[in-house]
Amino acid sequence: MQKLIYSVLIFTVLTSCTSMKKYNEQINKPRTVKQLQSDVDFVSRKLEQFHPDLYWYISKTELDRKFDSLKTSIQKPMSSNEFYLRLSPVTASVRQGHLQLFPLTLKYRAKQRRSFKQYGTSPLSKFEFEWLNNSLYVEKNYSPFQELKPGTELVSVNQVSPRILLDKYNQVVASDGFNDTFLPRLMGKNFSSIYFWENGMADSVSCVLNYRDTIRQVWLSRFPKPKKIMIPTSEEVLARRKELKTRSIQGFDPLTGTLIRELNFQGNDSTIAVMKLRNFISGNYKTFYKNSFRTLRKAKTQTLILDLRDNPGGILTDVATLNSYLTDSDFVFINPPRVTSRTSLWHSNYFRGTPWIAKPFLLAFSPFRLVFMGRDYLNVRKEGDRIVYTGLKESKIIHPKDDRFDGKVYVLINGGTFSASCILSSNLKASDRVTFVGEETGGAFNGTVAGKMPAYRLPYSKLRFRFGLMTIRPLGQTETDGHGILPDVEIKILPDDLIGKKDPDLDWILENLGNQ
Repeated sequence: MQKLIYSVLIFTVLTSCTSMKKYNEQINKPRTVKQLQSDVDFVSRKLEQFHPDLYWYISKTELDRKFDSLKTSIQKPMSSNEFYLRLSPVTASVRQGHLQLFPLTLKYRAKQRRSFKQYGTSPLSKFEFEWLNNSLYVEKNYSPFQELKPGTELVSVNQVSPRILLDKYNQVVASDGFNDTFLPRLMGKNFSSIYFWENGMADSVSCVLNYRDTIRQVWLSRFPKPKKIMIPTSEEVLARRKELKTRSIQGFDPLTGTLIRELNFQGNDSTIAVMKLRNFISGNYKTFYKNSFRTLRKAKTQTLILDLRDNPGGILTDVATLNSYLTDSDFVFINPPRVTSRTSLWHSNYFRGTPWIAKPFLLAFSPFRLVFMGRDYLNVRKEGDRIVYTGLKESKIIHPKDDRFDGKVYVLINGGTFSASCILSSNLKASDRVTFVGEETGGAFNGTVAGKMPAYRLPYSKLRFRFGLMTIRPLGQTETDGHGILPDVEIKILPDDLIGKKDPDLDWILENLGNQ
């Protein structure tokens, strides 16, 4: 039996290496004109078939013209990633942020992929950047190179200006609708990913930096100096266990070493609390909210500052649960989501992306999947000229929590506030005790197309392509369609704020609390 297991493992490793080598070799392989045009048709056909609000921000005539124009313009073979830069501006013109194409990147061994989570794909992964006035600045530094202070401008990386890279990719994605705050925020936050798309993994990079008009060149390394191995004491073991429990509840990003969900009191008393939520995916949200709002009630907190800046969204049930702690009456969080047909939710690519060795196990569980498919089918209804899915509890009446917060609420938002964060913000906007501070959100007030999001591989270029199958709209709508949640108090961040490590949004709230 042992020999059989070892044989299977060795065969799996050898097959994986062969597959990885074959995949990497085909990245730069030219695709024929006919193949690329066929991939254009594939994307157009899938969108037409399954996207429930494809013409929300663009007419069918205009989108068809763009696809036809792209096909006509393809006159010679090109690589998949060259094709990506031609096709993605067309899909971005739909102006739906969840609709995305992804370029091909090199595959790496499992050990390298594991290191990406802790060290990133380059030394730049340990930084958060802001794209302000066509320049890239360090906002936060999680790297061992702490001499790079916030507010430092990144002039070049390996002799290439960040602006060259960002100009190249600023047409490949879009916000939900027509706001102009999402793209600069996304370009800054995703700069290290864009560098990876262009150059692959980099263990070190040469950077030219400008801090307070002082120019210097530095080499940044992906790996820190190795630490000496020390035998932990019993106290350190207990502290580590406590830390791991905290991470499991609040979520943790190993790349930056930060907790995803945090609740802290401002100053020396408990009258003002700040709840920072970096996404609505990681951690145990039920336990976090239960513990947090119980703490606020016991502390008799009067003001809660909810920080949703750069929160890309996540699980709908998560944000609906949070909303139930911020309201004092029954509510319906969203309208029943719109879909294209009774069977459109079946297209979730059950086997796609799964290693072949795991597919027999998925096949064994496929009868259970049929039960869920049957449930989805029965939960689809026709309401007038709309086909809707009624199976989400967020479209039914939800009761407020016993430990709900009934004090003053401020919500910090910016262009990075997107998706589920905006569904929550749209619901909170109706309350007269909630004040929004910052800049217009990247997601739209009137909803988004997300929910189930299958990922497809284009047949010939092998680009990955995804989009949502559900139109999710909050119950309350605004007449100004195509824009995000607008702040009650608009504040723009400046490079000097980064240098001074200032938070002008939070500062405004603290300075004006007595005037509200």
